[in-house]
Amino acid sequence: MFHPTVFDNIKIAFENQLYDYDNLDGILVITDRTDLLNLALMSREFSLSFKLTDGRNVTSEVVLLSSVKELSDEILETPGSDPGCGLLLRFYMEIEDVNVQCPAIEDVLSAIWGPDFQPVQSLSYLYGQDSDTYNNCIELQFKRQITEDQMEDIPNLLKFLLQSAEELEDI
Repeated sequence: MFHPTVFDNIKIAFENQLYDYDNLDGILVITDRTDLLNLALMSREFSLSFKLTDGRNVTSEVVLLSSVKELSDEILETPGSDPGCGLLLRFYMEIEDVNVQCPAIEDVLSAIWGPDFQPVQSLSYLYGQDSDTYNNCIELQFKRQITEDQMEDIPNLLKFLLQSAEELEDI
C-alpha cells in the first residue's frame, strides 16, 4: 500500500488551506498549480499561485521542494535524518520606480517576516518595450527543512503570506 511522504502530506495541507481560502472564504483566487517530478534529478516541486480577490498587481506563490536525498532518507528510515522539504515563497509584481519601490518592498517583508528572512528581488524587463515597467520576482526562502512537526504552523504562515500580499499591493 502507498504510504504518503512528508512532501505529500505538507503539500496536501497547503492545498487544503489555500483552496478553502478560494472556494469557501473568497479571499483569494488560485491562478496556477504545478506538481512536477524531475526524473533526471529525482526531485519534486509543487507550487500554488494565487491573487487576492481584490488584488490587482501581486501574484503570490507557495513552493515546496524535495530532493532524492530527502525522499530516500524517509523511505529508508535513515538513522539521524529528519525528513522534510524545502519551502519558498514568491511574490510577482510590476514596479516602475526601482529606487523607491524595491527598498519599500524589503521594508514591508522584513517587518512581517523578521530579520531571518532576507527577501531576494530579481528584476527583469522586455527589451524594446516602451514603458519603464519592471517585473519583480521577490523570494523568501526558509533556511531549514519543513517537517510534519510544522504542519500546525501552516495557518499562521499563510496569514503572514496574505498580509504580505496585501501590503505589497499598496506599494
